[in-house]
Amino acid sequence: MAPLDYRFSSEVVQKIIDEATIYACGCPAQVCEQIVRLRQVHEYQCQCSATASELTAESHRLIAAATASAHALLEECLDRVLTAEGWDRTTYKMPPGLRQLQADEIARWRADGGT
Repeated sequence: MAPLDYRFSSEVVQKIIDEATIYACGCPAQVCEQIVRLRQVHEYQCQCSATASELTAESHRLIAAATASAHALLEECLDRVLTAEGWDRTTYKMPPGLRQLQADEIARWRADGGT
């Protein structure tokens, strides 16, 4: 079974999760969390296929292929989201405009009594 092609390293994916979580911007983090999960599923299928019986080998192959397709699609999505939002591709820091937007939303929430 072929390994997954990574557009974003595991370190970059975690950096985006951390950065998005700090600034309470969950959408890029959600995409990254699903990428991590798909990588885990694919790795599991590869491990299982190494010892799979004839009866289950096709199942592992099908799951791994579907996982690889979903992974590629979500990495493409992440790439487009980072571009659309203007993330720094060197540091993978959230752009200042999004940070300010989050700060403004928190200030509004506090001004409304936290409701």
